[in-house]
This record gives sequence, C-alpha cells and structure tokens, in this order.
Amino acid sequence: MYRLLAISLFVCFSTTIFSQQKHTIAGLKDSVEILIDEWGVPHIYAQNEADLFFAQGFHAAKDRLFQFEVWRRQATGTVAEILGARELKRDIGTRLFQFRGDIQAEMNHYHPRGELIITSFVKGVNAYIDLMRKNPELLPLEFELLGIQPQKWTPEIVISRHQGLLGNIQQELKIGRAVALLGADEVQEISWFHPKKPLLKLDSKIKSEWLFEDILELYNAYRRPVAFQPEDLISTVRNGSDYHDLAQLDEAAWQRVQKEEITNIGSNNWVVSGEHTQSGYPMMANDPHRSLASPSLRYMAHLVAPGWNVIGGGEPEIPGISIGHNEHGAWGLTVFRTDAEDLLLYETHPDRPNQYKYKGQWEQMLIIKDTIPVKGQQPEIVELKYTRHGPVVFENSKEQIAWAVRCGWLENGGSPYLASLRMNQAKNFEEFRAACNYSNIPGENMAWADKEGNIGLQVVGIAPIRRNWSGLVPVLGDGSYEWEGYLPIIAKPNIHNPESGMIVTANENITPTDYEYWDAIGYIWGDSYRGDRVAEMLASGKKHSLIDMANLQTDYLSIPARNLVPLLRALKSDDPKIEKARQVLLKWDFQMEANSTAASIYHAWEQELRSGMQDLVIPKEAEPYLSLQMTKIINWLVLPDSKFGKNSMKGRDNFLLMALEKAIAKLSKKLGTDTSRWQYGQLNYKHVYIKHPLSNAVKADMRKQLNVGPLPRGGSSFTVNNTSSNDNQSHGATFRIIVDTENWDHCLGTNAPGQNGNPKHPHYRNLFEIWANDQFFPLFFSREKVEGVVSERWVLEKK
Repeated sequence: MYRLLAISLFVCFSTTIFSQQKHTIAGLKDSVEILIDEWGVPHIYAQNEADLFFAQGFHAAKDRLFQFEVWRRQATGTVAEILGARELKRDIGTRLFQFRGDIQAEMNHYHPRGELIITSFVKGVNAYIDLMRKNPELLPLEFELLGIQPQKWTPEIVISRHQGLLGNIQQELKIGRAVALLGADEVQEISWFHPKKPLLKLDSKIKSEWLFEDILELYNAYRRPVAFQPEDLISTVRNGSDYHDLAQLDEAAWQRVQKEEITNIGSNNWVVSGEHTQSGYPMMANDPHRSLASPSLRYMAHLVAPGWNVIGGGEPEIPGISIGHNEHGAWGLTVFRTDAEDLLLYETHPDRPNQYKYKGQWEQMLIIKDTIPVKGQQPEIVELKYTRHGPVVFENSKEQIAWAVRCGWLENGGSPYLASLRMNQAKNFEEFRAACNYSNIPGENMAWADKEGNIGLQVVGIAPIRRNWSGLVPVLGDGSYEWEGYLPIIAKPNIHNPESGMIVTANENITPTDYEYWDAIGYIWGDSYRGDRVAEMLASGKKHSLIDMANLQTDYLSIPARNLVPLLRALKSDDPKIEKARQVLLKWDFQMEANSTAASIYHAWEQELRSGMQDLVIPKEAEPYLSLQMTKIINWLVLPDSKFGKNSMKGRDNFLLMALEKAIAKLSKKLGTDTSRWQYGQLNYKHVYIKHPLSNAVKADMRKQLNVGPLPRGGSSFTVNNTSSNDNQSHGATFRIIVDTENWDHCLGTNAPGQNGNPKHPHYRNLFEIWANDQFFPLFFSREKVEGVVSERWVLEKK
C-alpha cells in the first residue's frame, strides 16, 4: 500500500519553471526547443532530423559531460594520458579492439541515414564543449578535481564497443581451465548447461599449462571500469587516509560480480495483451539491470521532429532511444545470452614469431604501429598484431604460441544499441522485427507491444554458427575450428501474439524445444526464478493496471526461499537461538522486504548454503573458475544424493541446520544479539550506496558531494526487483519504464540517482530516494502534459 500511495504522490505534484535560457549555436539549421521536466528528462522539439540529433548530443553532453569524457578516453585508448602508465595496458587493449572497418558503412548500418544522425549527434556534443569553453563556470566539478578539460568527439567514439555486453570470452577461459583441472564430465556435472549439452573436451594440441597464463590481460584491462587514485587529483582534495581500504573493498565486490555474473546481472521485460489489462490495451514493462553508478548508466530523453516522436532511455553517449515507445508501439529488452567470441591458439614460427600456422601454411600477422600518450613520461610506441581471426592478446615466444580473440562484434553493426535508431521509427511488429535484424550487439530479447493490440518478441544479436565445438572452451586457430558464417538475426527465436496473451523474459532460456538452429544458441542462462515469478503474477487472472505493473517490477518474493524454507519443516535444533530462527523462517511469507527480520535470516542462510555447496561440490583447485547456480543447488538439496554421505537425507538435513547455525552466528556478529535490530534493509546489511568514480580518491568531505546514499533496500539476486547478492546493492534496475499503449501519457519511469551527472546540479540525486523506495514518476509524452511539468526551458537558435 505504501508504494501505491507514493507513486500517486509523485504523479500529482509539479514545479514551476525555474530557468529559461536561449543560446545561439553554430551548426543548427533551425531553432530547437528543449523542455526539461521536473525529473530532469529533456523533451527535445526540432524542425528537422539533423537538428534533433544535434540537440540530443548537445543536451546529453550538458548533463553528462564528465561521463562523456571518460567514455571518449576509454573509446580512443587515451586513459593513460591523464592517469599515467598504470593504464597503458587498458589503452593497448582498447586500440587492439577498435573498429577498423569502413566508418561510413558502419554508421549507415544502424539507420539508412545513420551517417547524418551520428555526425549530427557528434556536432551537438562538440557544440556544447565549445559553449562550455566560452563559459568556464559551466565546467563540471570532476574536471576541476582532475585538472583536465573535455576534448572534442568524432563519430568513431560513438560506435565504440568498449562498454557493451559483448560475449563470454572470460567465461570461456575459466571453463577451459576447469576442464584442464577436472575433466569435461565433472565440469558438466557442476555447471548448469542447457537446453543442449555442450562439447567441453579440449583439443589435445592445447597443453593445459598454457591456459593458466594471463592470456586475457589486455582484454580484461580494456573492459574494466576506470578507477581513479588520489595522485590523479589536485593536491587539495586527495584522500590520504583510507583510499587503499576502500579500493580493496571495491575490488573484492568487483571480483564477486565477475565470478557470479550470470546471477548478478539480470533484467526483466514483459508484454501482455489487452485481455490482461484494465485499459484493454497491451502493456509493456522493462527494467534492464546493470552496474549501479553515479551518474546512472542510462539517460532518458524525448525526441520530436518530422518522422520522429520517441521517448525512453538509453546510454547518454548514443543517439536515439534504446528502450521506450513512439506513437505506435513500445519495446524493451533483456539479455539473451549470445556467444560472439572465441579464444584461439596458434602455433607461431620458430624464427619469425609474427607468422602463425593456418591450414598447414605460415601466414603473416597484420601489424599496426601506434603511439599512446602517457602522463609523466614519453609516449609509448606499441605494435598491435592481428591474425585473420582477430586481435592477438598474448604471445609466448618460448612455447612458440600466440592467442587471439575472434569477435563477431568487430563486424559492421557491432556497436551496442545503435540499431535502436531503426526501432525508434517502427510502426508495427513487422517493421520492428525488420529493424531488429540490424541489432548485432548485445544479444537481447526485444519485446514489443502496440496500440493495435499486438505483442511480440524478437531475439537479436550476432550469432556465429559453430558445427564442431561449443564455443565454451578455447580452440585452435589453425583452421580446424571455423565459424560457418552468422545466423540471420531474424531466424533467432521470435513470437507474435501468443495464445496466452503474454510474453515474459528474464535472462532465462526461452528457446522453444522445436527450434532448429541450435548451433547458434548458447548453453548458459540465468536461473528462471524471476521470470517464473512474473509469469505467475501475470497469469493470476486479474486485469492489470500501471500500478500493478509497478508493484510487480518491485516485487520482493523469493522463489528460492519458497523452495528451501519448507526443507526445515521436519527438522529441529537443540540450540534455542537456531530453533527460534527456524520458527521465524517457517512463519515467513518469503518476501525479502527491507523491514523483515526473516529476510535477514534467510539471506544469511542462503549465502551459507551456497558457500557450503561450493565447498562440497567444487574441488578447491577449480574454485576460481566455477560457481554454482541456484537451480543446481536447490535440485541437489531437494533431491539429496551421495554428496551428503551414505545416509543422504540425514546428511542433507545436517547440512541445512549447520548452514543455519553459521548464518545466525554471522548475523549475531554483524548486527548484535538483539534480534529486534536484525531488519534486512539497513546500513549494516542490505542497502544501496552509489559511488562516484572519483569517490575513493577524494577526502571524506568531498566524497559526500559525489556519492549518493546510503538507503535501505530489500530484494536479492533472485527477486524480480533484483538487488544483487551483495550487502550493498551493486547491480540492479536504476532505470525502469512501464507503458500502457492505450494512452502514451500513461507511462511510468525512473532513473536513479538522477538525470544530470554534475554533483552540483539539482537533478544529480533527485531521483535516488524515489527509486530506493520503489517509486516512479510519470514520463509524459504529449506536449500538453509536458508543458505542465516543465522546470527548465532551453531555446537553441541557429547562428
């Protein structure tokens, strides 16, 4: 009830205009009006397409200039220029994996006028940088702290792949190492591969010891978030006390996420037909989950011009709208695991190490020399090497071997989400599917709902066809493991107006059993609990409203808890504290609410069960490379076998009680012996504290200006409201959208901590408390409604 009231409060109140600005800008054809609503969403009204995307780039840069600069440096391999030699490997990795094809063909892949759109967007970004340089007071705080200035953009920066969900190469190496240690059969038993059984056997020509070198060092450096240190900042703000402690905590959290990525990064989307809604029209809901950051990864905007009227969210550095709706339909996305990467081993020539063997012949690597600027020293001259398959990431001259990564995303069209530009103008599901055919990266479930009563789904993502191996372990690059092209995206799984009237995806496997192109479908998926919970709520028989959908997006029921807690029913502990905890769990409704003591006990117990099963099932030497999914853990606990000893049922029961005992001991140490203080959502347990990239490096007083929170949270990795398994919510949906196609003004959204990236701006953290309390704001579409909630008005006039 609290959440429903809170939502209605945020719909009802509005503010008056507090700012009006007019600027004359070179590069525009006509004037553009930008209305910023009270929640920070810009509604951009332009008179032509070029000006529309110019203004989108201009305003996004205004709101997120530091984020733009970090993106630019990551995309161009120039991080070492401001942070020194420690970032050299990142820059080498970035340059190895840069797109080096025809930039014009690349831009026009995403839209028939892609070159116009992307170059206009870039011109808008640069126009704001020019405006800022003429008005130094506009420079965001971060630039002052680092003592740097933002630099100009080019189209190559927009089409960078550095921040995308690209593939499984890190997991492939881990599985290969596990197979080398344990054998293929044991890895099959421990892991949850489905719906088909993959080939995991390593080629006999790959020596096991070769797999344990730091093969992916350059790739991993390229993919990691930028981390700032005190010496990067001006001396007056440097953290000289607890930087290393904070950095170690962040590193530990990062490593946990990498180990359990499949269960930590999750998203939900669903579409339902009008037979399931109060309005009688289809509805779409989407909450994509990624790392929590300040500013948010996502950015919301409304783009209006002849041929364009689309609203929603995406990444600020990318033109268009990735998730949202136009005047005809609404769409959202979740990850559909697609493996577009392979790790390949080559034999190199004993005397000419830049040659590698392919089909019995020696081939010359392509070598590109590059110069990388490095702060505090001379520029570094590097050689970037490529085989016919892709970038060379590691060489061992003593063993006469080299490793390369083959990437489907280095083909034309591999820039994440840019193909949304075609989706933005779709008028029906057929046009939407046609647009999806250009969406190479990432692999996604693209769900659609329209005003005409249709719902549908099209899976996207470039999918190599592998005939003689699974793609889950490294293979030879000698020609014996070759892709047979790519499956046409349109041939990936799709659904149109199912009889059930609903489509639900939550990163689980949704491939139909009669699907025919299994050679292009992956083997690793998220647990099905979130999708199962959404499906059971949607199929309840009630007619759903926007508020019902909002409550479902923020639902805290844990299906794993519902499966595991009943196992305690027939057990009893002689320890009064453990017995009391058991009774609390048995009376619980399985809701991971922030104010719940039972949720605290369950979460601690679940963590001990997972840890205990890890120790029981995974040999110690393979622990760095394998993790257990909850589905496997629950199956083993519900159906105990010899893992638990000769008397499997008794051994299982002892295991359950021992895990509960450990959980209570840890809670007592963490929260004290007074169980009335054991509520789940609190600073010492489940909470959210969003850190700015400069947070660890600055003094405590400055940190307060940059960071957002903490506030209590509920949920876990397995609730629809996915708040990750860490005490501090590290991943989740800070962006959400719900659309009723009956009326395009009937749309709810959120984007925490705020739309603006400047810590001094009122829209920097204004949405954080709304989101942390599972509330929403209205995302208005009609000009009339937008005018009623305007807080700032900009007019850009041509020069």
